[in-house]
Amino acid sequence: MQKTFVLIVTLLTFALPPATPPVQAQVNSDETQVARIKYRGGGDWYNDPSSLRNLLRFTAEQVHLGISNRYADVDLGSPDLFRYPFAFLTGHGTIAANASERRNLRQYLENGGFLYVDDDYGLDTSFRELIKDTFPDEFMVEIPYDHPLFHQVYRFPNGVPKIHEHDNKAPQTFGLFIDGRLALVYTYESNLADGWADPSIHNTPENKRLESLRMGTNILVYALSGNPSL
Repeated sequence: MQKTFVLIVTLLTFALPPATPPVQAQVNSDETQVARIKYRGGGDWYNDPSSLRNLLRFTAEQVHLGISNRYADVDLGSPDLFRYPFAFLTGHGTIAANASERRNLRQYLENGGFLYVDDDYGLDTSFRELIKDTFPDEFMVEIPYDHPLFHQVYRFPNGVPKIHEHDNKAPQTFGLFIDGRLALVYTYESNLADGWADPSIHNTPENKRLESLRMGTNILVYALSGNPSL
């Protein structure tokens, strides 16, 4: 039986780069908005615009999270990123980031921001290079199946579901922990975001679409809930 969880959202306060006053996420807003990250390098950061919208709508129908169905497109190096407690990044190609953009991303994650990245096939190499350059002393690790991320609202005892074939490898979920906090989640060989898209775009079977939306809900709730270890 499907359960509906009532969660109290704690809006995060972010410390902006030096010389910029602190800004509370979503000031004077009754609903939390999330961001989709725009990046340079030729990768299609903008692909499947229906994906994130559909996930936000599905999550709002399942969980009282106080989250808006709208999202904002935000440049990787923009200080506006600090207005959003959750950011999403996807694409097929190369991510290019200069020192300023990497510094912005690092400060965002170190000061409470959460980033979810979904490899839409072809993103893996440049994304891993971005994280290595941004966090030279840290490493992404594979998240074990018993982590709360996989049991937050819906149970995924075998980890992230396989939505698209890609190279026909087993799907994996990696994370970057900062001072013990899971600040970044990266799904590889799964492609949840394609499953969120309108059914006519990728012809994803309905059972796979439901799996992808449920796993996406887990990620959103984990990131935005005041108690992510439920």
